[in-house]
Amino acid sequence: MLPSKLVIFDCDGVLVDSEGLGNDVLAETLAIYGHQISSNEAKTRFRGMKLATCLEILERETGIALPDSFETNLRARMSSVFKDQLQPVEGALRLIESLQVPFCVASSGPRKKIEENLKTTNLYPHFVGKIFSAYELKSWKPDPGLFLAAAKHFEVAPRDCIVVEDSFVGVSAGVAADMTVLALNATKDDRSVAAANQVFASMNEIHEFFVSRGLSRK
Repeated sequence: MLPSKLVIFDCDGVLVDSEGLGNDVLAETLAIYGHQISSNEAKTRFRGMKLATCLEILERETGIALPDSFETNLRARMSSVFKDQLQPVEGALRLIESLQVPFCVASSGPRKKIEENLKTTNLYPHFVGKIFSAYELKSWKPDPGLFLAAAKHFEVAPRDCIVVEDSFVGVSAGVAADMTVLALNATKDDRSVAAANQVFASMNEIHEFFVSRGLSRK
């Protein structure tokens, strides 16, 4: 029987459609310093990972050092682009408004970024007091600590939680936390397909699945 006491959403790529925009900015900004990587490659390789870890990998592979101010400047660029162009993932608001069980967001991003993105997409009112940031808990996916902290906050056993994720590291964190994991937008060759409990092509499909299990209104 599907767990039904808490739904934990990732933010980027699950609630807000930021993956394409964010990786476009990342690739453009890296190019200024001699790092040649496409937006699609960045998205494929680094989705869901801690930004500092991604930058460390690129520096090690290329031997090209980035300035200490790079991450701060990159986040400022992303914030500006997101405020102008960011949209919610199709079906996300409808699903959130229909849920019949508690829910929250647990993201590898800083709280400021999570809040800004949710406010830009008009999702924030649904997540006030229900935001968990890896930067505050010092636990980044694939470590399960972020999800376990959310479950503990709601006093729900991990086995009674559902995680909605779009990255392999996120899916891995949910599996490690002993939670039911739904993978969103995973391609056939994506490692998330093998790791997740179930795979869905859209939030609308997840909504219908939740309705069939009595977790959401139609």
